[in-house]
Amino acid sequence: MPEAQTLTPPRPVDGSEPRPVEGSDGLLLEIDGQIVPNYDATLVPFDEGDVVSGQVVRIDKDEVLVDIGYKSEGVIPQNELSIRKSVDASAEVELGEEVDALVLTKEDQNGRLILSRKRARFEKAWRRIERAAESGEPVEGTVIEVVKGGLIIDLGVRGFLPASLVDIRRVQNLEEYTGRAIECKVIELNRSRNNVVLSRRAVLEEERKEVRQQILDRLQPGQIVEGAISNIVEFGAFVDLDGIDGLIHISELSWSHVNHPSEVLSIGQVVPVKVLDIDRDRQRISLGLKQTQEDPWQRVVDTYSLGDELSGRVTKVVSFGAFVEIMDGVEGLVHISELAQHHVENPREVVAQGDEIRVQILEIDSERRRLSLSVKRVEGQTLPLRSAAPPQQEGGGGEVADEDLDNVPELDLSDEVFAGADGSGGEGGEDAASANGAEGTASAEVEDVAEDARASEAGDAGDGEAPSEAEAPADEAR
Repeated sequence: MPEAQTLTPPRPVDGSEPRPVEGSDGLLLEIDGQIVPNYDATLVPFDEGDVVSGQVVRIDKDEVLVDIGYKSEGVIPQNELSIRKSVDASAEVELGEEVDALVLTKEDQNGRLILSRKRARFEKAWRRIERAAESGEPVEGTVIEVVKGGLIIDLGVRGFLPASLVDIRRVQNLEEYTGRAIECKVIELNRSRNNVVLSRRAVLEEERKEVRQQILDRLQPGQIVEGAISNIVEFGAFVDLDGIDGLIHISELSWSHVNHPSEVLSIGQVVPVKVLDIDRDRQRISLGLKQTQEDPWQRVVDTYSLGDELSGRVTKVVSFGAFVEIMDGVEGLVHISELAQHHVENPREVVAQGDEIRVQILEIDSERRRLSLSVKRVEGQTLPLRSAAPPQQEGGGGEVADEDLDNVPELDLSDEVFAGADGSGGEGGEDAASANGAEGTASAEVEDVAEDARASEAGDAGDGEAPSEAEAPADEAR
């Protein structure tokens, strides 16, 4: 490296002081009768720690020379070019490029002016980041490194973007962000530790909030829309409606009983859904999947009448009777008093889960979607006696444990329901009912008990209101 050039004009031979030329604003001097440029007057004054600008005039392997208008060119060592760990000088700057640099030393032991580009960027970046942190405006930087737990962003300062804040949903492969320019919000700033923590998720959520509002304004209850399943949790499934998630509660997935939403749906599946309710203040959308499918109850109403006999499968045995599925999505209750002609202490003496049996329809309650059935009234059918085996627990969804059969509610039964139970009708029907250990069959009260028991067994809210996203666990919901 050549020694620094001295631009100070020579002193006069006779020892007199150089005299500025009148009208030159000090840019010209008269020395020994000659007019010469006053180079010192053209130099911009600066001190160590100041940030100066200059033009790149030379790029070497380990340093860059910059003309800042000083008497000698400034030197930026390789390790002062960038905050990156390994730096190629030619990849960082170009010949003729204007760069800012911080003055480290005006004159080192070799008489050189030492500059730092990375520290100048650092100072400017801190001022910019501090303003952004105060105003809430995003800052833009380039992903330069993938580290444990997140990304390093070049903002002129090394900013840390945690993996959980890279996107709205968890990113599986952080490497795909390397080299990308992204916008983030500053969520933590500590100058003494040079610590900057960023969140890209905050920027995306703000953008998404505007989109969500537009979608909410467009949607109306009763609409049928399409969306992709974005997440499946125990209490239901979330559907992406082009920028906002709606929830299908497990009770709204199917007309038949569902133990877990994954039995019906898979992530990424596109499904039609009906908008059931919209909470515009909280930006929550409740959706239904079963409402887009044929209601099997309507088929029951259209197809069957009281007294019809048909085949079904026992789906669950409880202390007060058995549930029988007569078609997909439709179950009816055979009360304990309607299982056999003889007195039955425990329904498991007569039926077991999975049995195929014949039943007669006693009552169809369309409004309450309830069906009362009878086994004993099917002519020619006699179910085998068996020992009442203890109920099996099936991971939270198995059969209800045996209860005290004395707790089975006594029912106020209508004459219409029991008319002809013994072939004579009227009082004979009531006597037959009493002979079987109950005053009637599964009316609304039994159905209420049955439904409560089933809801308890299933571990969900049955036909209750779907929990909002806010009430759902955060990790599961998002």
